Amino acid sequence: MENAVIKVVKPGLSTSIQDLGRVGYQQFGMVVAGAMDPFALQVGNILVGNPREAAGIEVVIMGPKLKFLQDTVIAICGANLSPKLDGKAISMWHSEIVEKGQELSFGKPIDGSYAYIAVGGGITTDKLMGSRSTYVKAKIGGLTGDYLAEGDRLPAGEPKFDKAGRSLLPHLIPNYTKSKRMRVILGPDQHAFTKAGLHTFLSETYRITTKTDRMGTRLEGKAIEHVAGADIISDAILPGTVQVPASGLPIILLADRQPTGGYTRIATVISEDIPRIAQSFPGKEISFEAVSLTFAQKLYKRRERLLRMLSKIG
Repeated sequence: MENAVIKVVKPGLSTSIQDLGRVGYQQFGMVVAGAMDPFALQVGNILVGNPREAAGIEVVIMGPKLKFLQDTVIAICGANLSPKLDGKAISMWHSEIVEKGQELSFGKPIDGSYAYIAVGGGITTDKLMGSRSTYVKAKIGGLTGDYLAEGDRLPAGEPKFDKAGRSLLPHLIPNYTKSKRMRVILGPDQHAFTKAGLHTFLSETYRITTKTDRMGTRLEGKAIEHVAGADIISDAILPGTVQVPASGLPIILLADRQPTGGYTRIATVISEDIPRIAQSFPGKEISFEAVSLTFAQKLYKRRERLLRMLSKIG
């Protein structure tokens, strides 16, 4: 492939190309997809001098082995999956030059599930509906519409070598295991649950099950009581929407969520906390805390200001 910068030696587990998603097409039934942890991808892009929305490589728990075919600049952000360059540990949330012939590999997961490899110039596969994000169920986006495979060669843009050596300040690096409490805005189907059901949702602890993927996180624990059933006329689904089907057990919808859903929506996880949901391993216990829309917007604006400030540095 012309301008190939990376060769996949070993594909790892569900490694894919993702950007910030296929936005603006849900009314046509198209899934947004995109990075499970948008903050980590955006910071990685900023550290290597890319636009925040550039496509990178999403790595899940068991990382790939990648060989670099050209000199470039990379940054790895998100989950700490013990990245190594030619067998030597390298820093997270830090940009550095990678030379032609070097190999990037991953080891033991330490904190989180999804890591992002930002590459100088961004991954430059073809766009579909304004995005390079891979949506495997529809076989679209990325390189072949699927997870990366052995022998794949990935194109990338022109790197900015002067951006090497940049790091995110330690106090800004997310701690994915610090708190089990996830903040939510209640509704829009709050009326569909009994008072006892709402109390259960906000007072009980739930455990993330192994039936968790890019579409959503399924939870187990005490069932949430409905007033008169779980079904509604299909309505809009957002990142972080918490559906409660007839089982009474919540499902938190994530990047590959469907555009609409027919189950009652008890709440929505705020955007600040969605990365912590995505980064959580099966077996982790979480609980929910209701907050106001104003508070959620304040946190969103704070994070956006941070990203914009980082983009202006250097």
